Amino acid sequence: MLILSLFPGIGLLDKGFESEGFCVVRGPDLIFGGDIRSFHAPADKFEGVIGGPPCPDFSKARRTAPTGDGEEMLSHYVRIVKQSKPDWWLAENVPYVPDIKIDGYSWQRLDLNSFDFGSEQRRKRHIQFGSNDETALNIKRSNNSGGLPTVLASSDQPISVKSYLQGLPVDFDIPSFTRGALSKAIGNGVPYEMAKALAIAVKNRAKHLNLCACSCGRELSGRQKYATGACRKRVFDRSVTLQQAMMTGK
Repeated sequence: MLILSLFPGIGLLDKGFESEGFCVVRGPDLIFGGDIRSFHAPADKFEGVIGGPPCPDFSKARRTAPTGDGEEMLSHYVRIVKQSKPDWWLAENVPYVPDIKIDGYSWQRLDLNSFDFGSEQRRKRHIQFGSNDETALNIKRSNNSGGLPTVLASSDQPISVKSYLQGLPVDFDIPSFTRGALSKAIGNGVPYEMAKALAIAVKNRAKHLNLCACSCGRELSGRQKYATGACRKRVFDRSVTLQQAMMTGK
């Protein structure tokens, strides 16, 4: 199960896949002086490609105009998937990231929240997944509920060690990083338990799943269309947003 990780950062998404038996080859990352623009992947060597292209341009918290870097990094992610020709690919990003659709692959977009996987804080992430065999992901969640407001590692708000580390061991450290740089890198990463759940879902991906219409990745039974009332509301809210966009032309 050899996979390629793009934009790995300090490897938090990678850790979830490694814990489930995948062998992860990390591509270049700016944190360590690498540049995706000059990176080329060999074809037919990797079973899958994972990664989280830089997201500031798509973040709701952004206070400046988009730089265009976000769209460029998405294009390089797509380029490398096409070059490497994996069986599947998985991309992680913020909720407002554009759709990533790649010729020859199915497409699935998942709304996930870290507290569904044991995190103290609510932290929304969007996962996009594609396969060349029409398999899809069924995401298993815990029974955790509630959750504290989202807190980034760079925030001035008081946070617990557990929240700050996003599921990592309390003694997690990268000695060459300053405390500020390490905090920022962890805050930009994927919560460990969520990464692990994604790896499990990839291993167990299947065809002909009856999944919730809201794209949460939950499998349904019988004639169900939505897994929960929140799922129904999410679909309704999307339809309202779409209608408003069509009316305003935006």
